[in-house]
Amino acid sequence: MFKDYIEKANFEDTGFSYTLSLISGKYKMVILYCLMEFKVVRYNELKRYIKSISHKTLSSSLKELERDKLIVRKEYPQIPPKVEYSLSEKGQSLMEILDQLCVWGENHRECAE
Repeated sequence: MFKDYIEKANFEDTGFSYTLSLISGKYKMVILYCLMEFKVVRYNELKRYIKSISHKTLSSSLKELERDKLIVRKEYPQIPPKVEYSLSEKGQSLMEILDQLCVWGENHRECAE
């Protein structure tokens, strides 16, 4: 009976799969964490915070997070251009889960060393 259930189940139809699709990638969760901590952040500040990220990867990650409505991009009409990123309401709703990942990591970090 259980075998029939798992054979008919489809991982891609789960909420877990949807959530992973939004935050998958090496840097998306780091970007979200940065925005959670610092509220409003400019592109170069994100680049300095995530030292190892390339401009291309940061740019594409930000575009994907904005497309998925997890962050808000605010552009100011000035020279030089000024762009700020912040969490959207949908992104803020994900922060409780991200915060729990941080707590878990802090509680178990000693075990890995």
